Amino acid sequence: MTITEEKHEKKDHIIEIAEKLFSELGYDGASTRLIAQDAGVNMAMLNYYFGGKEGLYLAIFEKRIGESKLQLQSLNNEAISSFEKLNKCIENYADKMMANSCFQKIIYREMSLTQRSSVTDKIIQLLSENALEIKKILLDGIANGSFAEVDVDMLIATMFGTKSYLINSSQMASFLIGKDITDPKVREEEVKPRLKDHMKKMFKAYLTKS
Repeated sequence: MTITEEKHEKKDHIIEIAEKLFSELGYDGASTRLIAQDAGVNMAMLNYYFGGKEGLYLAIFEKRIGESKLQLQSLNNEAISSFEKLNKCIENYADKMMANSCFQKIIYREMSLTQRSSVTDKIIQLLSENALEIKKILLDGIANGSFAEVDVDMLIATMFGTKSYLINSSQMASFLIGKDITDPKVREEEVKPRLKDHMKKMFKAYLTKS
């Protein structure tokens, strides 16, 4: 392993630990000292890589949202039908959402804050870029005649709202579904397939031209 590869691996490890602690304890509750301790690194290394707590917090969003953005951009460039793009988008979205509930909880907590900061503004900017990639799939489908004329903004809100309910209202969602959706096995084997099937059918019914 090269020095560069080792550095990236170490940074990714710190990000994963920080992500878990931020989701459990919140931004204020997860100290850099605790993160460094759980990651098995010293404070000097953490500060060297990220410049402090704020830089580490943003690094989580940049990594996770950046990965999704590249995936969406690649999907938008594929020579496939609009419905195929949409179905792939739903597949990828559900996979990421169910595989990383920690990050979804951080997003929800950040978006629920009433006071905005430079960090919040940066996070909203990153999230908005991904929302625009999803919006492009829908608008292109309407433009090329594949989709019916619909309220695209509200349709995207429906997608995000379903995610928010399942991840951030897990107790209520578990009661409704009849299974503990905080259990990784239940999420992977039961909830995720149902989510994909539901969203594909719902979007198809809404977007199919009469």
